[in-house]
Amino acid sequence: MGKSLPAKKIVATGTLVALLAAPTAAPALATVSPVQRALDVVVKDGAPGAEAVIRDRDGHTHVVRSGVGDLGTGRAFPANGEFRAGSDTKSFVATVVLQLVAAGQVELDAPIGRYLPGVVSGNGNDGTKITVRQLLQHTSGIYNYLLDLGKYSPEEIRHRGAEPAELVAMAMAHPPLFAPGTQWSYSNTNYIIAGMLVEKITHRSVATEIAARITRPLGLRGTYLPGRGDEHLPAPHANGYTTDGGPLFDFTDFDPSIAGAAGGLVSTPEDLNRFYAALLGGRLLPPAQLAEMRRTVPVGIGLPGAAYGLGLASVPLSCGGVFWGHGGNINGFSTMSGVTADGRRVTVVANLDPLPDQASDALAAAFDTAFCAS
Repeated sequence: MGKSLPAKKIVATGTLVALLAAPTAAPALATVSPVQRALDVVVKDGAPGAEAVIRDRDGHTHVVRSGVGDLGTGRAFPANGEFRAGSDTKSFVATVVLQLVAAGQVELDAPIGRYLPGVVSGNGNDGTKITVRQLLQHTSGIYNYLLDLGKYSPEEIRHRGAEPAELVAMAMAHPPLFAPGTQWSYSNTNYIIAGMLVEKITHRSVATEIAARITRPLGLRGTYLPGRGDEHLPAPHANGYTTDGGPLFDFTDFDPSIAGAAGGLVSTPEDLNRFYAALLGGRLLPPAQLAEMRRTVPVGIGLPGAAYGLGLASVPLSCGGVFWGHGGNINGFSTMSGVTADGRRVTVVANLDPLPDQASDALAAAFDTAFCAS
């Protein structure tokens, strides 16, 4: 889901078949050691555990882990286990919307009010002036409903759940941040509305559409969008931890419908790697729609050159070039995932959110290291 999009974490605030049987040993010294050191820093700086799943230029897959998956038992961080992928959900939802665009069922530059009349309204919000593109690009100016949920403690929202219309109503109680298309501001509300659009056009749930259009065709057996009340992660999984200003506590089980189409996805690192590779490789969208997805605007904060398209970010790497992907933060888990033009794929995940600032910086550094060492 993500609270914001600090670019130092690469992209705000979120799997193919099961991971290859074992990490590939050959070029391990060249590839794994720097990543291991980087993940160890993430744990030293506060995360219980962290993992990187890397597909290098030569097609070898490496799994690197540090710390623990369960603070109570000391159980190791599971290799390629399930976790809550947060705002990586947005890339999936944007893909579905762009498939509807390709099919002629949605116009990218049409106002959202054409499809969802009256949903974006009140306090200066006007759905007749906000396009589908602006929702997906975070240039709508719509208030981020998650800021209102931030006044509650994690325990107060653990079993709360929510329907999309309720979350949008929270945002509509606030005036827009700016005129549509004039600025960029990360808002989870945009993707709750995008999910409502998918359901209005297809007459099926977003979860069903993601399964039919993405996860089943790609064989992503560990990826799905849970519904309201589906609070448990499948095994194997690391336990997810959070804090309310004091000691860390287990937040693995909770109702993710407060994130919904903005951040409720469950996935695995290998599934995310395969998804982004398939997406950027043209397997999910026709060339015209993939080109629209990659049309970016600068985010205006953090790393020079960081830019955002339609549910997809482009961020420079320290070793040159860029990765395309997304990141996700949701109580319990922090992740970054992406691919490069030469075929490298990386997903890193830590089983803590929010991360302390140092651990957040260290996770971003580990992500960059994983790309640059592979």
